[in-house]
Amino acid sequence: MQDLLAGRIDYSCNFIVTALPQINGGTVKALATMTKERTPLLANLASAHENGLSNFDVSNWNAFFLPKATPSEIIQKLHDATVATIDTPTVQDRLKEIGVTVVTPERRSPEYLAKFVVSEIKKWAGPIKASGMSLD
Repeated sequence: MQDLLAGRIDYSCNFIVTALPQINGGTVKALATMTKERTPLLANLASAHENGLSNFDVSNWNAFFLPKATPSEIIQKLHDATVATIDTPTVQDRLKEIGVTVVTPERRSPEYLAKFVVSEIKKWAGPIKASGMSLD
């Protein structure tokens, strides 16, 4: 955001919580959300999907990753505590305030996460390879 504001770059994809003050202040122009659906925080801003990028979704997501040998009881206990916390009204309100969309309950299980991570790796493998990026 600092480079965009300083004119060193012409375009940036930012987290909504970082971009929102600048958008609302008129110092940057939002072109679209990088998701299939609009965000309630910028209800008048079209999504990339609405702008013709069908099935385009570059949503941010978070997860807990534990060592492979973690006992299932510990995984379940951490999962249950996390979901219970996320589902409290105070946390829900704060997440909405900063533009976070909480996934539906069927997308919160450890089993779903395992499949989702595989799909994300597959989804981004081509663009990463095409970019020429490496770990070196």
